[in-house]
Amino acid sequence: MSISKNQLKLITSLSQKKYRQKHNLFIAEGIKVVNELINSSFEVATLFCTEDFNTIVSKDLITLISETELKKISTLKSPNKVLGLFKIPEEKPLKNSELIIALDAINDPGNLGTIIRLCDWFGVSQLICSKDTVDCYNQKVVQASMGSLTRISIHYTDLKNYLSKTTLSTFIADMDGENVYKTTLPKEGVLVMGNEANGVSDEIKALIQNKISIPRFGETQETESLNVATATAILLSEFKRS
Repeated sequence: MSISKNQLKLITSLSQKKYRQKHNLFIAEGIKVVNELINSSFEVATLFCTEDFNTIVSKDLITLISETELKKISTLKSPNKVLGLFKIPEEKPLKNSELIIALDAINDPGNLGTIIRLCDWFGVSQLICSKDTVDCYNQKVVQASMGSLTRISIHYTDLKNYLSKTTLSTFIADMDGENVYKTTLPKEGVLVMGNEANGVSDEIKALIQNKISIPRFGETQETESLNVATATAILLSEFKRS
C-alpha cells in the first residue's frame, strides 16, 4: 500500500494552522512522540508507517509505506518509522487554581514545545496562551514537546481579559523585579512569560501585581537576557521549591 495523492495533499496542508483547524487534525512524527499520543486520550486518525513499526492501533487506521515514502512526507532530518495524523481534542475547562503559566505572544515553536515539557516536568497542568502565541499543534511544537502535549491542558484566550478577572496572584519576569531567590512565592498563581524579542507587552504588564527577576551573576553583567524557555525553567524551579 502507498500514499494516495489526496493523502499527500492532506499531510502537506497540515503544516498550516488554518488547515489543521479545518480538518481538526495535526501531525506527529517518530516512535516516541507517536507512541505517547497513541497511549493517551488523543485519537488516532491515520498512521503512515513502515512495516517494522509495532503498534496496538487497529489495522484499519494504518497505511504501510516504504522508507522512501516516509522521507517524502516527513519534515525530520532522520525520519523514524512513523508519521501519524491525530485528531485535535476539545479544550478542557480552565481551572482557576494551582500554579499556571501564561504566555504572551510566544512565537518560536521550539520555545513553546520546551515550555510544555517544563510544565509536565514541574507538575504544572495548565498552560494559558495568548491568541497570538504559536499554535501548540504546529508540527515543530509537537516534536519539541516530546509527548508532554498529552499531559498538559492548553488554553488559547484573550490574555488581557483573563488576567483582569483572575483571583490568583500574578507574576511576570522582569529585569527590574524583585530577586526571585529572595522572594517568598505562593503555591498558586499565574506566571506570565513574554515574547522572545519584546518581553511582556505593556498592556499585560499593567495588569500584573508582582515583578520578579533572575539576577545575573556574571562578572561583566553584560548578558542582555535569557531565552524564555530557560527563564521559565528557573522560575518554575523556584516556585516549586518555595
